[in-house]
Amino acid sequence: MQIGVLPRRKLLRLMAAAAATWPIAGHAQQRERTKRVAVLTALPADDAVIKMRLNVLLEELAHLGWSPGQNLTMDYRFGAGQSDRYPALAQDLVAARPDAIIAHTTQVAIAVQRATRDIPVVFFDVSDPIGSGFIASLARPSGNMTGVLLYEAGIVGKWLALLREIAPHVTRAALLGNPKTTAFSYFQRAAEAAAPSIPIELVAAPVGNDAEIEYEFQSLASVPNGGLVVLPDPTNVSHRERIIALAAHHYLPAVYPFRLFTAAGGLMAYETDQRDVSRLAAAYIDRILHGAKPGDLPVQVPTKYATVVNLKAGRTIGLEVPPSLLVRADEVIE
Repeated sequence: MQIGVLPRRKLLRLMAAAAATWPIAGHAQQRERTKRVAVLTALPADDAVIKMRLNVLLEELAHLGWSPGQNLTMDYRFGAGQSDRYPALAQDLVAARPDAIIAHTTQVAIAVQRATRDIPVVFFDVSDPIGSGFIASLARPSGNMTGVLLYEAGIVGKWLALLREIAPHVTRAALLGNPKTTAFSYFQRAAEAAAPSIPIELVAAPVGNDAEIEYEFQSLASVPNGGLVVLPDPTNVSHRERIIALAAHHYLPAVYPFRLFTAAGGLMAYETDQRDVSRLAAAYIDRILHGAKPGDLPVQVPTKYATVVNLKAGRTIGLEVPPSLLVRADEVIE
């Protein structure tokens, strides 16, 4: 009897040991399965801004354990500012059935939403996601989209106030932006509400190409005491060098939405920390790839801001930057 019992007991022990390892092995296989993330951005592939943003996003994903070529596949599409191409690019990405989609800018997010209502989407640099119909509320998005706001609409009041502070003689400010983007009307409404208390006269300066940018600058420069607020949209980012050159040529003080404008010779910027926004977007992609639902992840509002002043740009247009502003600046470009 002993001879017959011992093999059976050994068999039971072996089965128990194997069973104990099954969940671990299954979990390892699940973790090793390659996830696919698609990215659609409004900017061209060679744009320094999107290169930086995507590099930061990949760095954060790597920090969270995702490595392209190992457990992650990244699929990119670049709209290059051609909004008529966004729907086809979005459809192309959706057809590959990725595990998640990253949508950069509002117009891109609109195209992605029209292409899919089930694939999880994380957006960033988006204005007015509620008004655009992406989410039900910031706290509870509810659908298949969530992400990080570009700016709250009220930020335009800060830009206008800074314009008056750095150039007190300015009494008339143009809002330069592409009217085909959600950002234009979103910030225009907020600017109209803020202008009387600053006080400053507002002028809409809708642009979509080089010729329209040239026209708006000539129009603004034809009336004294003018300045401008450059709105955050892909058109202005793509044409930033021309905008900066025209502002200097016409001696127009300008406040920009991103540091990259001041680094390229613009007068002043008040911006969110763009690297931080990219990291926040990466963190949401990580959570979604681990099973979280976008509708349960509240839309995040940027909390880190920086003031950047370019003294050389001020001297070029004959402007002396107030010492009180220099003291508060996070960065001063000499």
